[in-house]
Amino acid sequence: MEHVFIVALIIGGTALLSLPLGAWMKLAMDPGSDRMTRWTSLFGRTCGTTEEQGWKRYLVTMLIFNAIMFTVTFAILALQQYLPLNPDGMGPHDPTLVFNTAASFTTNTNLQHYSGEASMSYLSQLAGLMWLQFVSAATGIAALAALARGIAGRESVGNFMIDVQRASFLVLLPLALIVAMLMVLMGMPMTLQGSAVATTLEGATQTIARGPVAAFLTIKQLGTNGGGFFGPNATHPLENPSFWTNGLAMIAILLIPMACVWMFGGILGRMKHATVIFAVMALFILVKITGSVTFESAPTPAFAELPVATDTGNLEGKELRFGATGGPLWAVLTTSTSNGSVGAMHDSLNPLTGLMPMAGMWLNATFGGVGVGMINMFLYIIVAVFVAGMMVGRTPEYLGHRVEAKEVRLAILALFSHAVLILGPTALFAATSLGQATVQDPGAHGFSEILYEFTSAAANNGSGFEGLGDGTWAWNIATGIVMLLGRYLPIILPLAIVGSLMAKRRAAESAGTLGVEDATFGTMLGLTVVIFGALTFLPAAALGPLAEHFSLP
Repeated sequence: MEHVFIVALIIGGTALLSLPLGAWMKLAMDPGSDRMTRWTSLFGRTCGTTEEQGWKRYLVTMLIFNAIMFTVTFAILALQQYLPLNPDGMGPHDPTLVFNTAASFTTNTNLQHYSGEASMSYLSQLAGLMWLQFVSAATGIAALAALARGIAGRESVGNFMIDVQRASFLVLLPLALIVAMLMVLMGMPMTLQGSAVATTLEGATQTIARGPVAAFLTIKQLGTNGGGFFGPNATHPLENPSFWTNGLAMIAILLIPMACVWMFGGILGRMKHATVIFAVMALFILVKITGSVTFESAPTPAFAELPVATDTGNLEGKELRFGATGGPLWAVLTTSTSNGSVGAMHDSLNPLTGLMPMAGMWLNATFGGVGVGMINMFLYIIVAVFVAGMMVGRTPEYLGHRVEAKEVRLAILALFSHAVLILGPTALFAATSLGQATVQDPGAHGFSEILYEFTSAAANNGSGFEGLGDGTWAWNIATGIVMLLGRYLPIILPLAIVGSLMAKRRAAESAGTLGVEDATFGTMLGLTVVIFGALTFLPAAALGPLAEHFSLP
């Protein structure tokens, strides 16, 4: 019953909070009142124009802005030893690690092949990495708003520079300030002083890393970023001091991705449609949580021959303060939302439990990353509408837009590219010394370590099994490229779909039009996601987590 209560509190409470936040995000990103249009004028003066953009110009502006983000952060990280706010004297990084880290945070992935407290200056953490956690999340929200406007039948999709400011200053920053203050009140450090030096009871000297943790942690969770201030991420006691910070962090992980669904429905003016999408996503996440908590209730085989109590589930790699439930629950939430922070060591999860986070990243549409999760679900919607239309012998339509071969090809290409970015590099590294020499464990678990790393990179998640020696030049370059392609292809191709739909004459909906606001459509959408995911990734799962599970005594 304790497990049920915790899950209901986190999922149900966040779902309720997401409703008013979704309404605010719709108002902020798609304003209709005089008060909100004044913000638009202010943001327009900042960027020099309020001119509306077509989808191509919007997309080019977004890509240029993100290229600048990457370049600025690359420079800060590469030169941190010469820059201020470096009280602990952090030195230079390997160039391939600088590339990987800049790509990681620009793409909202936050995959970390370094330990933050041991290698990053405060300037790198704040002006480089934390800044990207705001603007990369804002990019996702802006892209979703643009997509929704196009589907809603607007003449343009908006102005990217205005949208990214709306998302940053009207959505992310206010929420971050509120959550950061709560985190500080709950005991999280927030200081620009260097590491504390303490003398232990035995007379030894201990250096305790600290810094502006609350500011970094807050946007890490709210923006589905996931990059930790400390190497152990949210398992570090200063990054997650108590039961209350643990619960608040999990709510922050889910909050904006859930609200994005309501924002999407609000811009479309189709809240019933948004409710169906929300229900499908919620069902997927509840199934994964149920599986994860159930599978992790079994003791770890590593303790089989040891005099250790096994009646509390698998506590290996867990924060003992939060029990056997907190770790697998966090693992599902962080991989369902493309967040990537960790509340337990995923490498220590039981094999079938470890499959649940992988499945979340393979589907990449269970609320998903801020903005982009709903964009990924839009791809499945296009496929589901097309298949349903073909089954009943009607021209497929989505909200008055005719869905034809061009749109379906683009949707399949986007979904297929996600699979290629995971399975292609996994096969290469598993078959060569590039990966074989870096795994901690042989056999199926070692394969899972490689598979998880590329899954996390392609899904822009950032979590890892952490049994992998991923600090090599090969891993830095390979995952950096996968993160960049995995971020921008699933934004470029859906916007191209919307551009194609906008170019067509919109048809009036009739009694014969496929409904998208009922349980039938929800079932069709859910089956589309499951069938596509199973056909694509089940063979890889069979070589990794499933093989490991069935090989256990």
